[in-house]
This record gives sequence, C-alpha cells and structure tokens, in this order.
Amino acid sequence: MRAAVGAVADAVHAFRAGAVLMLIGGLLLATLAFAAVAAPLIAPYDPDEQAATPFAEPSREHLLGADDLGQDLLSALLYGARVSLFVGVSAALTASLLATGVGLFSGFLRGWLDAVLMRSVDIVLALPLLPLLLVLSAFLAPGPALQALIIGLILEPRSARAIRAQVLTISHLGPVESAAASGAGALYLLRRHVLPATIPVIVSQFVRAVAVAVVLESSLSFLGLGDPTARSWGTTLFFASARGASSSHAWLWWVLPPGVCIGLTVVAFAFIGFGLEERSDPRLRTGSWRLRGARRSRGGRAAAPVAGAPLLVVNSLTIDYGRRGGVRALDAVSLTLEAGALMALVGPSGSGKSTLAAAILGMVRTPGRITAGQVAIEGSNLADLSAEEQRRLRGNRVALVPQAAMNALNPVVAVVDQVVEAVRVHQRLGRSEARARARELLATVGLAPDRANAFPHELSGGMRQRVAIAMAIANDPRLIVADEPTTGLDVVAQAEILELLLHIRARSGAAMIIVTHDRPAMVMRSATVIALAAGRLVEPHEPRVAIPEVSTEREDAPRRVVAGTPLLQITDLRKSFPRGSRGRRTEVLKGVDFRVDQAEIVGLIGCSGVGKTTLARVIAGLTRRDSGRVMFNGIDLLALPGRRQRRARRDLQMVGQDPYGWLS
Repeated sequence: MRAAVGAVADAVHAFRAGAVLMLIGGLLLATLAFAAVAAPLIAPYDPDEQAATPFAEPSREHLLGADDLGQDLLSALLYGARVSLFVGVSAALTASLLATGVGLFSGFLRGWLDAVLMRSVDIVLALPLLPLLLVLSAFLAPGPALQALIIGLILEPRSARAIRAQVLTISHLGPVESAAASGAGALYLLRRHVLPATIPVIVSQFVRAVAVAVVLESSLSFLGLGDPTARSWGTTLFFASARGASSSHAWLWWVLPPGVCIGLTVVAFAFIGFGLEERSDPRLRTGSWRLRGARRSRGGRAAAPVAGAPLLVVNSLTIDYGRRGGVRALDAVSLTLEAGALMALVGPSGSGKSTLAAAILGMVRTPGRITAGQVAIEGSNLADLSAEEQRRLRGNRVALVPQAAMNALNPVVAVVDQVVEAVRVHQRLGRSEARARARELLATVGLAPDRANAFPHELSGGMRQRVAIAMAIANDPRLIVADEPTTGLDVVAQAEILELLLHIRARSGAAMIIVTHDRPAMVMRSATVIALAAGRLVEPHEPRVAIPEVSTEREDAPRRVVAGTPLLQITDLRKSFPRGSRGRRTEVLKGVDFRVDQAEIVGLIGCSGVGKTTLARVIAGLTRRDSGRVMFNGIDLLALPGRRQRRARRDLQMVGQDPYGWLS
C-alpha cells in the first residue's frame, strides 16, 4: 500500500505545468483542426444555402442561429476555420523559417552578412505594418495563399531580430567556445549548440506569429480586403458588421463565436509553445504542477528576530534531488551558528556543501526538496515564512557571495548599477544616493573607481568576485554565506578574496560561513570547521573528507612534432580591448614571448587581471590577436584558414576556467 501511495506521489510530482498546458493546448488545437478538416462532413448545412429564416435565433436545427440571408452560422464557423487556420499557421511558418535562417547566420557569422541582413530588416521594421498590409492586399490578388505569404514576410523581420539577439548571446557562451576550442566548425556549432539553445526563442516567436497572423487575417477580412469567396472567421465578422449584426441582438451568435474561436486559437498555440519551451530546456522541466510550499504573503516586513535565539540553527536537515530513488544531498545535518562567528564548510566535491548553503538562504529549488528538518534564522523557521518575508530576509539579514561571479552578474549592465540594484531592493534611497553608496561599496572591496562603469566581461575573475562581495554586503547583513568564493581564481587572487572577506567580517561584526576546500587556511584563522561527506556531517580528520591523492605517473603519447622546433612558440603577442565609448583601449598583452617544449610543463601565474585568461584564449583561437604569432608544431595557427586551423588544433585543447559556464 505504501509503495502504491509513493508511486502516485511521484506521478503527481512529475505532472509538470508545461506538460499540462501543452496537453490542453494540443486538445484545443486538435479540436479546431478537426473542425476545419471535417467541416464538409460535420457541418449541418452548406454555408452558402438559405437554410433558415433571416436572423433566426439559435435552435435545435440551427445551434448558432442564422445570418440576415438565412445561412446557418455554425456551418459558416466550421468552414471559416479552414481558411483562418491555414493563413495563420502558413504565415507563422513562413515568418519563423525565414527569421530562423536570417537570425542564425546573421548572429553567428556576423561581418558584412550581418550588416546587409540587419539593414534590410530595419527597413521593413520601419514601415507601418497595417498600412503596408492594406496597400499590398489592395493591389494583389486577395487569395488565402498570397495573404499568408504577405503576412509571413511582414512578420519575419521582428522575429529575425529576436532570434539574432539570442544567437549573439549564445555564441559567446562557454559551451560554444569550448566546442570551438576543440576544433568544431561553424556548421557543427550551429547545428549542435546554437540552434538547440535558440529553440525556446524560435518557438515563442512562432506562437506570437500565429496569434498575430490570425488576428491580421481577420482584420483584413473584416476591413473587406480579404477574399469574400473564401469563408474565414474574419469574413464572418465582416459580413456581420456590414449587415447590421452589431445593432441588434444577433451579434451574440453572429459576432461572438468567431471571436471566441480566434481567441482559442491564440491560447492553444500559446499553451503548446510553453510546453515545447519546457521540453527544449532541461532547466524548465523541474517545476511540478502543484506548487510546493507556496504561501500567501502575510505582510510587508520580514519576520522579527526572536530574542536570545541563535543566529542560525539547522536541525536534522534532509534534502533530496529528484523523485524516489534520486540523490540524497543532505542527510540529517544539524549545526548552530552564533552571531559574529566564523564557520567553514569543508568536504570533497559533491558532499552537499553548496546545497546546505542554498538551504540556509531558503533557495532550494525544484528538483531539490526538503524532506525533513528545518532551517531557522534568529528563531524564525524559513518554512513558516511567506515568499515576501523570505525575499526581505535574503540580501538584507542573510546574504550570499556566489561561487561563480560571472554567472551571477548581468552581462549587459555595468557593475555599479548592479550594486545600486542590490542597495535599492532593501533601502529607500534615491538614485544618486544609491549610486554613491554603490561606489563606496566597490571602493571598500578594492575595485578601482575607474572600473565601476565596466561590464562584467571587462573585469577579471578576481574583480568580478569583488563586485559580488560588494553586492552581498550592501545592506549590512548579519550572516554572510560565501559559497566557494575563490574557485577558479589564481592563488594571489584567492588569498586576496579570502582576506577581504575576513576583513569585512571583522569590521562589520557579521557572522560568516565560508564553503571551501581549503581546510588548513580556515583552521589558521580560528574558524569552526564543519566537514561534510556524502551529505552527512563527519569529523574533519576522517578519511572520507581528505583530498584524494593524484597519481603523477603518466605515459607519454607520441606526438607529431617538427624536428628542431618547440611544441608551442609565442612571439610578440599583443592584444588590447576597447574601453568606454571614446575610442580608448586597454592593452592586456604587451609583446608576450615564451616557448613550451615537448613534454614540458609551463606554469602561467600572475595577479588577477594581468592577462592570463586572455593569453590562453588567444592561443586557443577564441580571441583574436592584434599582432604576434602563435606557432604550434611549427605552424602559425592564427594565420591558417578556418578548416585547416581546426584540423591543426586537434592536438591543442583548452580546459575552461568555469566548468558550469563551460558545459551546456
């Protein structure tokens, strides 16, 4: 019996909102499509014959009554679905196919092709939509096929713009650059990476195009610019308006049904589009139909602290990922943290450290589920707080320093404005006051004043981490949770970030939890060390939390090497980046020279922002050089054409700095 109940619970949990809406939309669309296809069989009368008295009211013989000529309106509605759905879907397909081709190639290949295509799109977008349709419809034959083509061509530019914007974003993401660094060609990248990641936008644009096309067809027909011999929902509305239906009670069965059908068509495609978007992106497949733990907001203030209560209490917390048989990330974890204390969470990768950090901030998201235990902040159980109360708690009394700052920062907003946002979420300050506070915070974390208006991609990893810390301390929190804040940084930047966090704690008096792999560094700083392994608390000295030894033995594989030449030779390599809008540039690589011989290991070290990652990206072909040479096996890689360069790079591979951003 218990197993049966568990199976039912799993089925309910798997019943996702996207699947439900897609099912509803599919049934709606299937019903409309069946009515259109089977109209000659299921329509009770010929829509052009006089089957009743003029303006006959609905009855058993005529469920929707009759028009002024005595023609059955239900039959006209069924036959009208054929033209309306044909024009809407055909126009949307035309617009989506053209927009996808233009957006993909324009956004990915860029250059002169992008300039030509986008200027053409801009010209069409500048033209007023409805007047253009009116002119074309007045001068061309008004058949449904031509009408669908005209509407599709006019809808294409706006969709192309949206798809191109998505492609431009995806083209610079880690997974695409990872495949490119491995030697993948442009068509492969488009087919395997860019197109799948663009599908949600393509689907949304198709759904929008169907809705607009159906409405435009109806509008044109209603204005008398459609084909009067081709019955559609729009022509039904046109005849109803022209023959006085709106001035009598006949509009209830003459005007309302086609309007409802147009609305149902738009809703059906919207529901299907939502479901397809969920299926195309695994991150959207995690929400269940039943909202877990959703509560009504009970007020505008965060819960008041309980006098004498510890700052943080985690009591027998158990968190599972997935449904039955999934992964147990935390297993009955308990700990207490007093105000102003310093705690370190250590343990091997996958031990549950980041999950515990997320639970402390009330940020466990589906498919993660708290199956037992609780987290209390200053005596308030997070599970008992409303969504609004939890929101006011986060970033105010409890703040997070994320593991990967680049993923946490908005790539199209200057960092000072992102700190301003963190300030104004919880403080009622004017724009100028908040901006002054943001600059003060950035100075506190050691970011140079002239970098405040930079975008995240213009900063090094250490600089980005400083911005994330500034956002975390913006509202003087009582507890700061730093989730592996030094991951991916060089050793100098790691030490600087760790000392910065400890300095902020000492100055503000805030308690701090640092998730880290560096147990000795935390012991040296008198931190309470909590060790996790496989989701359980263990003693720090237990073997399960020790870092595994890595074998230094290796077998040298034969390589294709040109005799007398180094494996890699970098000569006078230079690279600069634009800075601001006045033509200024920042020179990052200033004539770099070094060589790597066969079987040699070369360490590239330096402070954050000195150009290490830029040099690696230039060598891997992900960033264009300004000048200089990169010789690999005696061949200047950067001087080779595309296909030959990809072949030559098979023996030169890159490991990215941020695994989460590097993987799809």
